[in-house]
Amino acid sequence: MLVLDRTINRRRFIKSVLISSSAVALAARFGIRDAKALEGISVVVIGAGIAGLAAADLLRKSGANVIVLEAKPHIGGRLLTDWSMGAPFEVGAGWIHGPSSDNPTKQLADAIGAKYVVTDDENSVYFDIEGYEYDEDEVERIVDAWEGVLEYIDNNYEANDPRSLLQAIKDYRPAYLNDPGIMWAFSAFTEFSKGGAIEKLSAPLFNWDEAFDGSDVVVTTGYDQILRPLADGVDIKLSHIVSAVEYDAEDGVIVTTDKGAFEADYCICAVPLGVLKANKIKFDPELPSDYKSSINKIGFGSVTKLALKFDEPFWDTETQYFGITTEPKGRWNYWLNYRTFSNENILLGLSVGDYALTADRMSDSEMVEDALEVLRNVWEDDVGTPTQVLATHWAEDPYTLGAYAFPQPGNRKSDFDDLGEPIEDCLILIGEHTIFDYAGTTHGAFMTGVRAAEYIIDEES
Repeated sequence: MLVLDRTINRRRFIKSVLISSSAVALAARFGIRDAKALEGISVVVIGAGIAGLAAADLLRKSGANVIVLEAKPHIGGRLLTDWSMGAPFEVGAGWIHGPSSDNPTKQLADAIGAKYVVTDDENSVYFDIEGYEYDEDEVERIVDAWEGVLEYIDNNYEANDPRSLLQAIKDYRPAYLNDPGIMWAFSAFTEFSKGGAIEKLSAPLFNWDEAFDGSDVVVTTGYDQILRPLADGVDIKLSHIVSAVEYDAEDGVIVTTDKGAFEADYCICAVPLGVLKANKIKFDPELPSDYKSSINKIGFGSVTKLALKFDEPFWDTETQYFGITTEPKGRWNYWLNYRTFSNENILLGLSVGDYALTADRMSDSEMVEDALEVLRNVWEDDVGTPTQVLATHWAEDPYTLGAYAFPQPGNRKSDFDDLGEPIEDCLILIGEHTIFDYAGTTHGAFMTGVRAAEYIIDEES
């Protein structure tokens, strides 16, 4: 089977400032930090995901009085592991992307002795719209077409080109839009990777981010375990729903929740982009107009996961991924076989692009029937009845309202990066949506938390 390079033409330059910052944060966890640098300084962090905890950890280790406010009854945000099936079901982030020694998420995982399994894209089987396996020549044709569009965009589009990826495909080869196999590749590879539909992805920007080296890995000991050292010793107040933030460079900040108000010198806001888009938090004064514009312009999609556990496998247990060409585009078109890294008979199905938004609105039972119909198109009556089911509904989660950010037509890199610039020297927005180069990743989110903490440390030095 062919190797599929999902990071084709991505820029792999690693910014030294970000790497050094992540190293600082890791060093701080082991006590290598001036514990009095921020003595007398108070900070409220909104959100106990990896970005918020990264900031809180470094600030606390530097002597600040830090309180983290989390709307959910648990830490982690979009990083949460469910073990109820006997194997790790990653409710949110599922892979460490580019697990090189430079990747701060991999550094965090290594520090706790996490165990990994490489998810091998080469170990895959793909099926056509009728449920028959594609032969190698057909897979090669599909992949060549997919790569050809990416190369065409890289060679012909400027960064400010307003066209969508769908329009770029149409410009390059209009017939591709009616080719189920090629459309499957753009959905299963690109829509899954970026969290948005090809109709909504910026043609020049969707593939201009950066990536660390290495094949993606699953953390078999549970992805969310990397958060525990970051949360250790931090004052985290769970089930505290923030409704308002008042901020002033001279007077500091007041953060209002359903359980009272909290005053501090600084506020670091680590809520997901979907929450900002929905105006769930009232800022006083309002966020600057350019920040509000970027929040509205950046895309925020979903990826729906459905884990189905069976008594017996009906699939080849040695194959890691199954790709299934489906209609509509994005409907349960990629499946991860848990038997390649566990003893559990679990298939993890993924819906992506705009279909993920449809799937998120389904009940779990509706979702299961929808997914089983896809599986039966390939394995027919061999498909059994699931004994256990776990599903995600990120677009419907009131404290998230989506999965991760992506560039839409008309976006600029600065729409992401400028969101991370401090406001009035006391309010800082962080999260994967505030760093273009690593948007949609845990390591990107972590980097923004460190960046915010370093800003406060520098301001108070």
